[in-house]
Amino acid sequence: MGKFRTLRFSLLIAATVACSSPAFAAELPLGPMPISLKHLPVPPVPGLLDGANPIVVDRQAAIALGKALFWDSNVGSDGMACASCHFHAGADGRSKNQVSPGGQSTPDSEQNFTDATDALPLGPNRLLRANDFPLHQRLDPLADSELIFDTDNVVGSAGTFGGDFKAVTRFSNGIDSCNRNADPVFRVGQNGTRRVTPRNAPTVINAVFNHRSFWDGRANNVFNGSSPWGDRDPDAGVWVKTGAASLEKQRLRLINSSLASLAVAPPTNHTEMGCNKRSMLDLGRKLLLRQPLQNQQVHYLDSALGVYANSDAEKLQPGLNTTYAGLIRKAYNAKYWSYSGTVPLAPPTGQSAYTQLEANFPMFFALAIQLYESTLISDESPFDNSARDANHQPIDLSAAELNGLEQFRKNQCALCHLGPNFSSASIAANAAIAQMHPEAFGEPTFKISASPNVVNRIPLMVGNLPVTAFYDTGFSSNGAAREANDIGAGGVDDFGQPLSFSSQYLQLLAGNTDAVLDRDVNAVRACDFQTALASNLKLPYALPNLFTRVDGLLPQPQSTANCFLPSTNAFIPSPAAAKKELSKPINRRMVAAVTATFKTPSLRNIELTGPYMHNGGMATLEQVVEFYSRGGNFNLDGKHVTRVFLQPNLQFDAQNRADLVAFLKTLTDDRVRYQRAPFDHPALKIPHGHVGDESQTVGGHPLNASLSKDDYLLLPAVGADGANDPLLPFAELIEP
Repeated sequence: MGKFRTLRFSLLIAATVACSSPAFAAELPLGPMPISLKHLPVPPVPGLLDGANPIVVDRQAAIALGKALFWDSNVGSDGMACASCHFHAGADGRSKNQVSPGGQSTPDSEQNFTDATDALPLGPNRLLRANDFPLHQRLDPLADSELIFDTDNVVGSAGTFGGDFKAVTRFSNGIDSCNRNADPVFRVGQNGTRRVTPRNAPTVINAVFNHRSFWDGRANNVFNGSSPWGDRDPDAGVWVKTGAASLEKQRLRLINSSLASLAVAPPTNHTEMGCNKRSMLDLGRKLLLRQPLQNQQVHYLDSALGVYANSDAEKLQPGLNTTYAGLIRKAYNAKYWSYSGTVPLAPPTGQSAYTQLEANFPMFFALAIQLYESTLISDESPFDNSARDANHQPIDLSAAELNGLEQFRKNQCALCHLGPNFSSASIAANAAIAQMHPEAFGEPTFKISASPNVVNRIPLMVGNLPVTAFYDTGFSSNGAAREANDIGAGGVDDFGQPLSFSSQYLQLLAGNTDAVLDRDVNAVRACDFQTALASNLKLPYALPNLFTRVDGLLPQPQSTANCFLPSTNAFIPSPAAAKKELSKPINRRMVAAVTATFKTPSLRNIELTGPYMHNGGMATLEQVVEFYSRGGNFNLDGKHVTRVFLQPNLQFDAQNRADLVAFLKTLTDDRVRYQRAPFDHPALKIPHGHVGDESQTVGGHPLNASLSKDDYLLLPAVGADGANDPLLPFAELIEP
């Protein structure tokens, strides 16, 4: 029955796209019922903390190390901490100098700042205003009406001044030696400004459930100890002491560790945190002998750092009573740091050889941050804490919030924002509870496949042609921005290989096993697709979107236990059939719709994590609901038109829209809102634009006279009991 259930829903969606009357839309089936995050298991990382010879031997020390590294402004080349872009409910709450001239894929020659609606530059050092949003404005925001403003500029996160790296110091000065000058793009007049990322910074809270990280998924599920690229990086590895006087480089392969893969990228990125060509080994040399957080106050009641804090109840003091090297030695297995000789790696010209402690710093840094971020789980929201009735519906929410939940389910939101973390990107975690909590993945008449598959398949439109296309599980295209501005998961890695799992899977079906870069692709089961790839029913003819016996089939090579689809769909095309389809001028069965797809973010604490979308294009939840009500901004090839289309229940009913927003606010955890443990933190001085405005800045920065002087946002140290004042939504942080 699974195939026919999927077909029924696909036809219903197609009809809805064509007929958008409120009466017809009311016939849509309800989507999955979200459940409490308390049910969701953190995906295990075998070998990290368990076994006879684990990597981490003291978990609490590793968490403290990770928290210190995450919040320490010395990690950046010029004062940027990881937390500088993730301090506000795990996201970036800054409102000044946050604009980038185009997205990740915009060519350098086309990176130009446009004017805002007030005719002033929407660019460097802009203090964002309410009327700057949304970045794509319609005369009627609920309909495909006249376009009154559009820009490919992105609201991202301000980072470094850039410059070419020269050297670090090991003790006092936290500023790296770099050749810095005014950037040719990021400047006001002759004065350089800090560079801004071409994507919005998503929250790190609950990010431990993501199978891959970053908007485009380039932070691999497998951590290799050195880089973001998992098994793809042939040079990755860690240095292991194998005897009293012996050392060797060994491959490392830790699954469910995309947060570690992510962590090694920003410190070496010359827009985010580091000067150009600074390495993680250089960062290790800079930090290891230092007191953690040496210039930042740490609350004596800090939930992870209080035991090491120099502070007491009488006075808050900066720093911890140890060094980074001391915390590493306490947290990690001695075989990764106790070798007394040097490592056979070429150091920078004029500098001494690297020690094992320095050479393995990328692993120490990344895994500690992953363990710290693994504690940032917000499962105490009103939605989580509500009792449930026999139909699994929360009973402690208001009537308006319950109607909002119904709108969330009825208007396709729950098809992508799936499971307890409200994200289909939580692949392993969702698959782990799918059998135990089937209500979270649909009703008896309609279900969403929640399996370990990293590839899925649904009906889409590509080039005005109806196809059944592959896409990477947890990634979707909603038409928020133009495809050319940012191709997302359709991009490539540092080795020129596709980021997409779907592209690899097509090659696997065609027999090109050398094109499979990620082992997860080999485990994809055809019987777990949302829409079938093949049918072993006896049919005398071929079908346009389905392989049949006429084409040539093979049984799927994996087990068929607990398949989502019937056993007749547990088949794949033969390599010859797959190659033949790929070679056709019009291919409808072997299409990877991955360009301009982005990781589906969690909706938890979304009240506090604006601006929204990968381009930061919306300032309020009301604008987000309007966007989905009208079916998005652009009709892109591969846009998920069977999930993002006109929603009459929302278009024509203001109360439904307001109630949907009310429901989304029930996902805010007050521990996050008030920065209570584990969301407490040290003090941090965050660059927040520059002295002046978008028309003129004050030059003479201490780093270089050609750079604009920084303004700062000062975050006080907060202990486990939290702060008195709540975090505010983004719309209340910008100019009215």
